[in-house]
Order: sequence, then structure tokens, then C-alpha cells
Amino acid sequence: MTDQEFVSSMVEKARAAQRVFETFSQEQCDAMARAAALIIYEHAEELARMDIEESQMGNLEDKIVKNASAAEKFWWHMKNKKSRGVLRRLDEIGIVEVAKPMGVIGTITPVTSAVVSPLHGIMCCLKDGNALIIAPHPRAKKTGKRTVELVNEAIRPLGAPENLIQVVEEPTIDISKLVMSTVDVCISTGGLGLVKTAYQSGKPAYGVGQGNVQCLVDRGQELDEVAEMVIQAREFENGLPCSCEQFIHVPEEELKDFTEKLIAHNAYYITDPVEVGKIRKISFPDGTLNKDIVGKKPYEIAKAAGVTIPDDTRALYVLVEKYGKDELLAKEKLFPVAAVRAYKTWEEAVDAAEENLCMEGAGHSTAIHSNDKERIEYAAEHISVSRFAINAPATKCVGGTLTNGMAPTGTLGCGSWGNNSISDNLDYKHLYNVARIIYEPENAVMPTHEEIWA
Repeated sequence: MTDQEFVSSMVEKARAAQRVFETFSQEQCDAMARAAALIIYEHAEELARMDIEESQMGNLEDKIVKNASAAEKFWWHMKNKKSRGVLRRLDEIGIVEVAKPMGVIGTITPVTSAVVSPLHGIMCCLKDGNALIIAPHPRAKKTGKRTVELVNEAIRPLGAPENLIQVVEEPTIDISKLVMSTVDVCISTGGLGLVKTAYQSGKPAYGVGQGNVQCLVDRGQELDEVAEMVIQAREFENGLPCSCEQFIHVPEEELKDFTEKLIAHNAYYITDPVEVGKIRKISFPDGTLNKDIVGKKPYEIAKAAGVTIPDDTRALYVLVEKYGKDELLAKEKLFPVAAVRAYKTWEEAVDAAEENLCMEGAGHSTAIHSNDKERIEYAAEHISVSRFAINAPATKCVGGTLTNGMAPTGTLGCGSWGNNSISDNLDYKHLYNVARIIYEPENAVMPTHEEIWA
């Protein structure tokens, strides 16, 4: 069987299942979305262990937390919300909105999110009445397969049609491309090349942009608290999430105090230019990201660079003077290393952050530690990203929580800055079509020419 025949067969089976599933009620769809979340929550540790063994990235404790918390957040966000049939009746303008499934969705999921990204796609599709085909990263194929097996075990007793949720068990680049070009809508959560392929597939596509989260620390903050939050964000999953703080901008007169707080919280801070150079070289040999240290612990990275640090170091920080294209460490680092730079004025910090992002990571997120709304809004107006985390670790904030207003997601859109179709967190709302019934509103009044042009 050729790759094309293989993918076409999967899509044909998915279409047959979806035609049945689209007749299900809101209550039936919700029951299956809940069941999918619950079974992954219950198997969070099993899947985390499998993920670690297969990918050799991240750490077990954080992956368990990530899997379990994602299942909770996703379901809490979707619970009791409309996604089937009549959504809203806007009597004042004579519009009734009706949700309709999009059909067969294809999602390409990354090795850095081997459970959470597939789960989010599954739950969105179950919530909306769609079928789903998952093509996991080759280094996460066993974890992806097991995730889908568990979900199917959970939804089958609830009446789910066979082949509603499928997974490519032996994924390749060619098969992933065929999935994207054959389904009705594709979601690509991965590297820039993969996202570009999704948008070239000829099908409606949702992709993500590259992360390179800037962190701006305003004057007069509680630096001990800020240091702990910055380290929490940088050490989580050994720096794998795209929402990790990457470059810390600190007032020049508070740099010494801030870095002392980092050290007090068990980070390691390097100022010696020779050792900074070693970290720079191991991070970006030949100017490109070193894939061999992705998701590794700080002491492993330092050892590979020829720098000695304690084995229990939580995160590694290096002092830099330059930024943007003049500093390799201003790029995204998928490991627990971050750059620190002193600034004179808030405007200078904002300009430096924007230059870093224009070089890599535009559209994603920025963290701001400040209580000055004018400065926060100045940064928001001048930095080209879709999300600003205020006085919180970006890693724990921008992807949505149980309490903030962002939709919990595994796919963070980066708008036109990141060459994406959305600047929002991908949500179940993005995976249904909306039909509109148009009535002439009662008591509608036609404006006069004078009123129109006044």
C-alpha cells in the first residue's frame, strides 16, 4: 500500500465515522470529551513515563503534572458550553448562530508535547462533532498511540463510531504532509517547516509560531518573588515549552540584587565572558539550536560545554550585553538556559525585546513584572506578540489556566507576526463552522442619507 492509499483509507474511515457522529447531541459529545479528559488524567503518570522513555526529554514529575493539569483545564473550559446546534439568538439584530462540525481534522503533534497536544485536539473534535487523525512526531509515536488507545477505550462504551479518533502508528514526514492535504482542516503544532507545510497544504490550517518569550522586569518589584517565578518558568520540563521565559531584561541598578536572588533560589549565574562563550557555543553550534541538549538538565548542558556547576542547579542564567541578531543567546532555547541583560530605561528594554522577537519568536508571548499600567500598556503597544503575562510565569499563564481568561490549549497561535492564521489560543471554537439564520429585526429603522453621511 502506498502512503497515499494508506492516508486516503484513514480519511475515508474517518469520514464514515464523522457522518454518524455529527448526528450526536451536545450531551453525547460532552460526555465523550469528558471521558477522554478523565482517562488521560487517570493515566497521567503512565503516559509521562512512556514519554520520557521514548523522547529522552524533560523530567518525569513535570510531565505528570502537565498531563494531569491539562486534562483538568481542557475539560473545565469546555464544560457546559455550547458547540452543537444553536449557539446564540441575537434578537436585537435578527441573527441566530448555529454550530456545525468541520468534518475530518488532521493534527500534527510535537515531541515536546506528546500527550497534551493530541489530547487537546481529541477533546476539541469530540466537543464539536468532528473526526480526528493524529500524526505524532516519530520520536513520540508510541506515546501518541497509547494516548489514542486510552481515549478510544473511554469513548467506545459511550457509542463512539469506530475510527472516529485515529493515529498514524508509523509517522513520516511524507505521511504527515499527506494527512494535511487530505483532511478538511489541519492543525500543525511543531517546527517552522512543518507549520509552513500545513499552510501550503491547500486546506484551512491552524499553526503555531516560534516561542522566544521576553521577560521585562520593571523597577521597584519584589525581586525575590520575580526570581522564583522566572526560575519556575525556565526549569519546567527542562525548558521544553515554547512559553518559557528566554531573555530577562532587568534595570541596571537592580541587576546585582536580582541575580543574587536567582542564585539564592538555586539557579546558576555566569558572568565570565569565557564561560558565557562556552554556553553560547554549546547552545548554538554553527548558529543553530543544538538538538542534542534539548530538554536536558542544566548540569548536563554545562558539562557538555566544559563548565562546572552543581548537579542540583534549577536553571542556568548568563549575562549578555548585546541582543537581537548580535547575540545568539537572544534566540529561543529549548532547554533551561536564559540570558540576562541590564537596561537603562523602560523604552530601551521594550525596544530590545522587540528586536529579539523580530529576529526570532514574533507573535508568541512576553512576560512583564510591573504594577505600572502605563508601562505595561506601553510594552503591549510596542512589542509584537499575542499574549502578555503580568506578574506570573509565562509558562504557567499564557497557555490558559483554571482561573485566567485565556482558553487552555496545546497550540498557541501567533498571528501574522508568526505567520499564523490566528493570534489566539486554539480552542474548540475554532473547529466548528457557524451558520447564521438572518431575520429582519423587529422595529428595524432604515437610516437616512443625512444620518449615514453626517
